[in-house]
Formats: sequence, C-alpha cells, structure tokens
Amino acid sequence: MKVYPLHLLALAVVLGMALATPGAAQAKPAEKASSMTQEQGDAILKELRQIRQLLEKMVKTDSQRAEQPTPSAEGVKVQIEGSPTLGSPSAPLTMVEFTDYQCFFCRQFYLNSFAELKKNYIDTGKLRYAVRDFPLSFHADAMRAAQAAHCAGAQGQYWPMRNALISNQSNLSEDSLLGYAQGLKLDMTVFRPCLTSSNYLAEIQRSMEEASIIEISGTPSFVLGKSIPDGVAGAKIEGAQPYATFETKIKELLAKSQ
Repeated sequence: MKVYPLHLLALAVVLGMALATPGAAQAKPAEKASSMTQEQGDAILKELRQIRQLLEKMVKTDSQRAEQPTPSAEGVKVQIEGSPTLGSPSAPLTMVEFTDYQCFFCRQFYLNSFAELKKNYIDTGKLRYAVRDFPLSFHADAMRAAQAAHCAGAQGQYWPMRNALISNQSNLSEDSLLGYAQGLKLDMTVFRPCLTSSNYLAEIQRSMEEASIIEISGTPSFVLGKSIPDGVAGAKIEGAQPYATFETKIKELLAKSQ
C-alpha cells in the first residue's frame, strides 16, 4: 500500500476538524479579516471541502491499486507538443502548468504570480511557459471550460480566453462561454459547434492521464526545469506558490545552465 506524504494526511485531518467544527463555515463579522470578502471566504471553504473529499477518496481507493514506481522529484518529464505556449522556443527553461479553470487556487496563482513570471522571465526569453489541462472531477464546469479554451485556441485566441475564464471562474455556464467568445470576436459559426463537440476530449483526457502518471492530483501544479525538444525535464512544484518561490527556483536553474 502506498504511503501518503505526511503533509497530505495532516491536511486531511486538519480539514476534517475545521470543517466539522460548528461555526467553521461562517465566522462572525467581527472575526473576519478585512482583506477577505464573504464570497472569497465561501469559495475557499468550498474548495477545502472538495479537497478533503478528494483526499478521502484517494486514501479509500489506494489499497485497491497496484504498486507503481514513484517518479524522481528532479526527474519528471512532461511533453508539451500541441499545448498552448508562451515565450521563446529556445528558452533554456520550461514551466508547465496543470490547470483547472474553475479552481480557486489556480486563479490565485494567476492573479498573484503569473504576471511577474511573464514580465521577468517569459517575455525576456528565459522561460517557455505551457499549459496542460487537469479539470478536477468535483468542478462541474471545468471540463467545458477546458474545451472552450481549446476552441478559442483553434482561432488563435487561447490566452485571451484563458484570461476570461479565470477572471470569471464563478460563471462558466455554456451561455457565459459563448458570451466570452463573442467578446473576443471569435467566429461563432465555428466556436459554437466546437464547444458542444468532443473535438478536444481525447487531448484533455491524455493530459489528465499524464498528470496522474507523475502523481499530480491537484491544481495548480507545475513542472519546472530544463527545456527539452518536446517539453521539460525538471521538478514538480505544487500549489499556488508565491512569486518568490518560482523566482528562486528559476534563478537556481539559470545559474546551473550557464
């Protein structure tokens, strides 16, 4: 039986205690941090409940799984062929994000870290950035949003659609996705049937399977390392880490590549 990392087990216990405590889901107004709105607090609690359910499911089903080799922390390889990318193809480093457009923590990474990464490393030719899909099963609109991103990408508008999806992740209904596409002036005679088709389903599922192979189970998750012709060879970074975490690792890798 596979042994789960202590931090995951501890998280499951803490979540169980926190979410089972009366009043945990609704703090008194005087107790709320001034920097967090009720909507943000509710979103975090909802995400934590879903993470707890996922962890419980992982533990419950693990005894039924066959033993598989654990990938090396510094030897994870991910392919990016066909994935949306930013930055120079000849950049010495590559960073791959596994994302879910309905994930609250993916939005936190996008708002707090991505712009600085783009300005300081992607736009300067030091880092190639790619996105892979990992829509989580407990996010009802995530798969449809991933499909919308691919359909927009087919018209050269993946990154603007990505911004629209993440900025409006609480509203990813089909009608809303069509509205975002219209706002981007996409050809709706092409986008509309694409959104309701299964054109990109196999590609999305392949991305999810590859994430599972390297033991990624949540979003956002990243693989950062040396660029190889078809992707990246490096280490996993899990969670919506602050910009400084990524910068420290990037500087370390750049120094080694010189």
